[in-house]
Amino acid sequence: MSQYIRWFKDITIEDVPLVGGKNASLGEMYRYLVPKGINIPNGFAITAKAYFDFLKKVKIQKEIEQILSQSNLQNIKSLQAAGKKIRTLILKTSLFQDLEKEIIKNYRKLSKLFKEENVTVAVRSSATAEDLPSASFAGQHETYLNISGEEELLKAVKNCFSSLFLDRAISYREEKGFEHMKVGLSVGIQKMVRSDISSAGIMFTLDTETGFPNIIVINGIFGLGEMIVKGKITPDEFLVFKPTLRQAQGKLYKPIIRKDLGRKTKKYIYSKNGGVKEAPVSLKEQIRFCLNDKDILTLAKWGLIIEDHYSKKNKKWTPQDIEWAKDGKTGELFIVQSRPETVHSLDTSKFYQEYEIQTKKKPILTGIAIGNKIGLGKVHLIENVNKLSELKKGEVLVTRMTDPDWTSAMPLASAIITNEGGKTCHAAIISRELGIPCIVGTGKATKVLKNNQEITVDCTSGAEGKIFLGKISFKKKTYELKKIPHLKTKISVNIGAPEIAFQTALIPNDGVGLAREEFIIAEKVRIHPLALYHYKRFKSQKSKFKITIQKSKLNNILKEIDQMTVEHKDKKEYFIKELAEGIAQIAAAFYPKEVIVRFSDFKTNEYRQLIGGELFESLEENPMLGWRGASRYYDPRYQPAFEMECQAMKMVIEKFGLKNISVMVPFCRTPEEGKKVVKIIKKYLKETKIYVMAEIPSNVLLINEFLDIFDGMSIGSNDLTQLVMGIDRDNATIAHIANENNEAVKKMIADIIRICRKRNKYVGICGQAPSDYSEFAEFLVKEGITAISLNPDTVIKTILHLAKIKQ
Repeated sequence: MSQYIRWFKDITIEDVPLVGGKNASLGEMYRYLVPKGINIPNGFAITAKAYFDFLKKVKIQKEIEQILSQSNLQNIKSLQAAGKKIRTLILKTSLFQDLEKEIIKNYRKLSKLFKEENVTVAVRSSATAEDLPSASFAGQHETYLNISGEEELLKAVKNCFSSLFLDRAISYREEKGFEHMKVGLSVGIQKMVRSDISSAGIMFTLDTETGFPNIIVINGIFGLGEMIVKGKITPDEFLVFKPTLRQAQGKLYKPIIRKDLGRKTKKYIYSKNGGVKEAPVSLKEQIRFCLNDKDILTLAKWGLIIEDHYSKKNKKWTPQDIEWAKDGKTGELFIVQSRPETVHSLDTSKFYQEYEIQTKKKPILTGIAIGNKIGLGKVHLIENVNKLSELKKGEVLVTRMTDPDWTSAMPLASAIITNEGGKTCHAAIISRELGIPCIVGTGKATKVLKNNQEITVDCTSGAEGKIFLGKISFKKKTYELKKIPHLKTKISVNIGAPEIAFQTALIPNDGVGLAREEFIIAEKVRIHPLALYHYKRFKSQKSKFKITIQKSKLNNILKEIDQMTVEHKDKKEYFIKELAEGIAQIAAAFYPKEVIVRFSDFKTNEYRQLIGGELFESLEENPMLGWRGASRYYDPRYQPAFEMECQAMKMVIEKFGLKNISVMVPFCRTPEEGKKVVKIIKKYLKETKIYVMAEIPSNVLLINEFLDIFDGMSIGSNDLTQLVMGIDRDNATIAHIANENNEAVKKMIADIIRICRKRNKYVGICGQAPSDYSEFAEFLVKEGITAISLNPDTVIKTILHLAKIKQ
């Protein structure tokens, strides 16, 4: 066997000292996972010994050592000068003859295997200190794509050798404490996948923001995958739920619980003279996903196999950061790289941190939040990498986008903001690793923000990152999780935003007592369900509804619907899919614990705020006591929309396999209403538990009649207090008269708990009171309530209080 060349079939993960992390992983997968059905392009590695022998035989090793020893590598300018000298030295020096012969001989063999004269290859750097558990080295060294012909291959190999001394690579080794001359570089020569005429991307076998282990995140774009890391565009994103994917090898369910269309305006394609070039993406392609559902599920299954393989090998959970590509000629999918994820997999912390920003100000800018911290500092706009040395410690780095050349300066920043990029762009990957708050994809940060402005960067509100002008104060609490006691009374959470579900699930909890549809409809769907249901009639001007708005306004509504639902011919599908995805993200986060989802409880004035809402909603004097909850669901005017809600729920349970869902009916005034609504629900959901909100005095006075229809009750203490005491809960003038602690309200609640328990039915509370008043939470526990559902920020505080009282 050659000392300078190893084919993938002859490499395992134990060969990191010989071929580096990247190539060792490729060999491991080629040897063990190709037989399990995973496609990996064939190839070979030039060993690190070849690199070390090159330095010695062409007599440049001592010169490199001298340059490094005479440079101050803590100083950016000195580091840049040293790096340039070393790279120039390597590039102007020829490879020694024996190595050249070996490379050419094996390249010819690879070409013969694929029946091509000069097979097109990817030439990838793989350092011996790369992809270790303590360091990722992601993007530190170069990859050269679309390389064809012997001369071009030899040139690319030398370029890879020189990339070991790129500024960012020197800086990273300095930071991690690696000795520069002891880190070797192997080069992988791998058959190119023709993703330039198809798609490519990245896959993580955990949630990249929270470390939540039960999902696979796939990001994809058209063209070669390098465009994602460059951060030039926002990729498509797909979330796949692992537990139901595993069941019956995923044949039973299709658990793609979320699909988000990116902003794919550019792509990398082959350049005629070798290498790659940037090209525009057609409008037709921009509005479609880069992968179909079958491909998404295939990649996710492969992700599971790869993660399971490395976890078994390492005898501990080893989540993976994987690169994939789809061949446009054959339609086949390939895995081209896999490395261990190095942020959350290393986090053995037993602490939970809560951040709470203290402002009611509106942010001046928003984008995609990376991490869950808050950063403060003065803005420093940096146009390009040449100005990077100007960045001072504690400043907020603001730029169009970053690439691996920016890495050396990023640890100085208190926060990072970019115009472009998605969750897997370079700025996002490095910020996560450094623990720096980062907001990407703002679209216009470099135009809105000015040098020396004091700003606050908030990544604590879920997927949306917020940038505030000025120094905003915030609270930070740290809890030691093992010291949080477990109570006999179930403590669950109230949640509305799917984006915070994975983070919220890290809090000690017994599931979700109230998942609200309203937030999903208002933020994700944004269109009135009936406007989608009757879209075709309005479009053809044949609507049976009496139109009271101008034709031009109706046309504007239809135009807005067209823009937002471009991927759906049947607009009803848009509502069902978006609502199902929002619910699924919450249910997946807490699986297999029970998640109680309340059907929509908008009032007419809130429905009017949705696009097209004024076509269907009248103006009511008192919407709080008007057409809401159960009374809408069986009304012929709204029933089609309610059935769409039921179809969304059916999709989550039957297609995604999230059987931990129960449903809840709000504001049900009479048992007769309850029967009508349950009949509609059971058309779609045969075995799902159906609860009713106990929030109207009639629910308490006729409790046995309601419990004959429903599986239990969840107390809505906000509305119950309002209706028992005759108090408008939104009127601050009379708020002092009474709250949930009033004896009349407590008597009603005590009756609900007693009778539900007597009849062995579920009884919980999802109203605001136990989150606001600790003494009210005590009262509920003493009365024997089954479950208390709290706002996430009060869960730990309430558990600790109730545990003390019990003692």
